[in-house]
Amino acid sequence: MKKFNFTIKGNKYHTWIKEIEGNIAKIEVNGTPFEVEMEKEVNKPSKTPTLVRKPVVSKPGEGAIPKGSGVGAVKAPLPGNIFKILVKEGDEVKSGDTLLIMEAMKMENDIKAEKSGTISAIKVSEGDAVLQGAVLVEFKMS
Repeated sequence: MKKFNFTIKGNKYHTWIKEIEGNIAKIEVNGTPFEVEMEKEVNKPSKTPTLVRKPVVSKPGEGAIPKGSGVGAVKAPLPGNIFKILVKEGDEVKSGDTLLIMEAMKMENDIKAEKSGTISAIKVSEGDAVLQGAVLVEFKMS
């Protein structure tokens, strides 16, 4: 609630702006309530900054693991933080085994192996923040 004092043609007005919804303002002038319609200002620059990013250009197949290579990767399903890593390089895992626990959206999520194999590389550490689609673990399929 904002208070304004106006003097118009020698008359003093004590004005309170109670609420603004869209272009309708609920105000009180010298104790009398009013609903007034506001006009939109023309040519007023926005105070909200505009984020300008260069477009991401990627080549088809860039970063993909070749098919038939016997290599697999587990990627982050959504952005979050690595809470706990339950495997180490060289471990044998079966489909459905929990590889690590990731905290995302204030929840702990088990990240499981989709296929059986041997862990060949762990690409993250506990406490790391990761983006959606980031490779977490690589493994060789058995």
